Amino acid sequence: MSDLPATMTAIGLPTPGGPEALVPETRPVPAPGVGEILVRVAAAGVNRPDVMQRKGLYPPPPGASDIPGLEIAGEVVALGAGVTSWRLGDKVCALVSGGGYAQYCLAQADAALPVPAGLSMTEAAALPETFFTVWTNVFDLAGLKAGENFLVHGGTSGIGTTAIQLAKAHGATVFATAGSAEKCKVCLDLGADVAIDYKTEDFVAVIKEKTGGRGVNVILDMVGGSYIARNYEAAAPLGRIVQIAFMEGSKVQIDFMRLMLKRLSHMGSTLRSRPNAEKAALAASLRARVWPLIEAGKVKPVLDQTFPLEKASAAHTRMETSLHIGKIMLEV
Repeated sequence: MSDLPATMTAIGLPTPGGPEALVPETRPVPAPGVGEILVRVAAAGVNRPDVMQRKGLYPPPPGASDIPGLEIAGEVVALGAGVTSWRLGDKVCALVSGGGYAQYCLAQADAALPVPAGLSMTEAAALPETFFTVWTNVFDLAGLKAGENFLVHGGTSGIGTTAIQLAKAHGATVFATAGSAEKCKVCLDLGADVAIDYKTEDFVAVIKEKTGGRGVNVILDMVGGSYIARNYEAAAPLGRIVQIAFMEGSKVQIDFMRLMLKRLSHMGSTLRSRPNAEKAALAASLRARVWPLIEAGKVKPVLDQTFPLEKASAAHTRMETSLHIGKIMLEV
């Protein structure tokens, strides 16, 4: 740590609020603990949970940094005790439980992954949060298999663009919803078989028509609200629905009869608060099953706009317009 600076620029959140609540601050450079690495951050991803944290609705888990940011890419500059899997100078991307909006960030050594060959640091920083989320929910929890029908809502979000590509690469027929003709075209270009403009079309009716009335086997939903009952309508018998957020609200009045009659499974999960061992196992799965697809060019992160670290507030403003297609990034 001797040649590292004592302080760094980080994006603080003195009080919850709008995008303007994010302000550059000077903070001490953290020292890695047992099993941790210190990364000099080249780029960090901006995600919906960061927006929730900024509004005061999603506090960091105990022991995590209060600095927002859940995914980074950069260079390993210090090793904590017991770390043997990385060396100084290694280029990594990592899922972190906080601290990403900064010049330096701590990561669990076993939740870090090598920057895939052929990707820039900014592209690599767009991988962890969305790829970990899609893999654990769509493949581990819901068990999507080749030949099945898959639906993702918000097909042009960071999660959506990742889910379309991974589901397609694993042999599923992919349906995606998006909020404009332009966004629907992006979904199709990424490999979706059917893209549905939710502002002008009823996704339940389109899915029933395209599947001969059968429905879809797996649904990845971050909308909640009125979509919950409609997902039950769109699901095939024995369908699996995974809930990862509630942009339209988590409290609804619903008739569960369809859940029973169709023998549906409705599951939910979060990523940030999971134990390190679970995140390490996920990282190992991604390295074995997904990194080869990225390095072969079959799956790629989709980037929207990139902002300098100090303009994190502008990045959040962009996310809240919902005009973005793919990932919004910060470069350090």
